Amino acid sequence: MPRSTTPGQSPDAAVAGESADSTRRRIVAAAKEEFARHGIAGARVDRIAKQARTSKERVYAYFRSKEALYAHVSERELTALIEATQLDPADLPGYAGILFDHFTAHPDHYRLITWGRLELDESAADLTAPLQATITRKLDQLRDAQHRGLLDPAWDPVDVLALINQIATTWAGQPEIGAAAEDQAADPSTAARRAALVTAVERLFPRTN
Repeated sequence: MPRSTTPGQSPDAAVAGESADSTRRRIVAAAKEEFARHGIAGARVDRIAKQARTSKERVYAYFRSKEALYAHVSERELTALIEATQLDPADLPGYAGILFDHFTAHPDHYRLITWGRLELDESAADLTAPLQATITRKLDQLRDAQHRGLLDPAWDPVDVLALINQIATTWAGQPEIGAAAEDQAADPSTAARRAALVTAVERLFPRTN
């Protein structure tokens, strides 16, 4: 059962030498790892508490439920993703490369998003609202690029964005092929995988000078 603290009292007030902020950061970090690995339904608060070196009661003191904790972690991760992957409509291959770099450096971001897609229902639409707003903004950028002659107007912007995102996350979403590439690819390096997807996007949506 979720627990609460005395009004006005920090959950860590009785713990000498430890700040509430420090405990909260550890909980969020542990929860991010737990949700990325096990999803929402499979995550366990007791494992999060153990990893964060605290108790389940203190986890619930900060977050009223496992779902509320996921919502917090998801919002943080989506904000980081949005800030790190700004779209330049004049350089869509470069944008694909940025996405590839981000998910290569932060595979937990991709897993968190995927779990959310699988497990969240329409009642949790508020959790994805920032991402939907970002998608709308990027579509507006693509339409503007078409009006300015930077992008072929024959393309529907939603198709452009969907194709680029799919190509850019090819390796994040297919780890089994990534593993095969280590032995089977002519060049097994991450740089080669990045170059291939950037080239694919370049052929579809050439850079404009």
